[in-house]
Amino acid sequence: MTIRATYAVLIMLSAPALTVSAHAQVFEVNGEGDLQALCASLPPIKTVSQPTAYPYQSAIDRAAAEFALSPDLITAIIRQESGFNQSAISPRGAIGLMQLMPATARELGVDPHNPEQNIYGGAAYLRQQLDRFDGQLDLAMAAYNAGAGAVNRYGGVPPYRETRSYIDKNLDILAKAMPNEAKASVSETTCS
Repeated sequence: MTIRATYAVLIMLSAPALTVSAHAQVFEVNGEGDLQALCASLPPIKTVSQPTAYPYQSAIDRAAAEFALSPDLITAIIRQESGFNQSAISPRGAIGLMQLMPATARELGVDPHNPEQNIYGGAAYLRQQLDRFDGQLDLAMAAYNAGAGAVNRYGGVPPYRETRSYIDKNLDILAKAMPNEAKASVSETTCS
């Protein structure tokens, strides 16, 4: 008897709530091999749970209302900055969900280690950048990522690969979250 099982399907059936990065591989067991033996022979799989805004949604909604921002924009920034890890600290010292630098957090009067305050401070800072750059979302995101000084120095989005990728990824997340009629305007703004 031949049993054919697609590796990805086995994983999806055994853990449907997890996102699995695995190559779809077909394994063949000849004879009377059982499914447990097949599974035991497979290499370990790294699983990544899907980041979600849910635990922070009310804080995101409050900050969005306070600073006239889209909750989807704040969610996109959090996804890129920290992957929803409230304990994230970057190699440069940025802290929390929206990766506030300590000096920026002090200026904004927020505790960057407190998730709600971090979201509030990040939204306030993003609003400052939008106001500074006349509502140009790409420039505001560039300033959020690379600093307003870099945007001013280059007269636009700095030529940093990381910053351009950051903007494109955020715009992609936003486009996926928006209704179809709004997607066209977001997809026209890219840095690639």
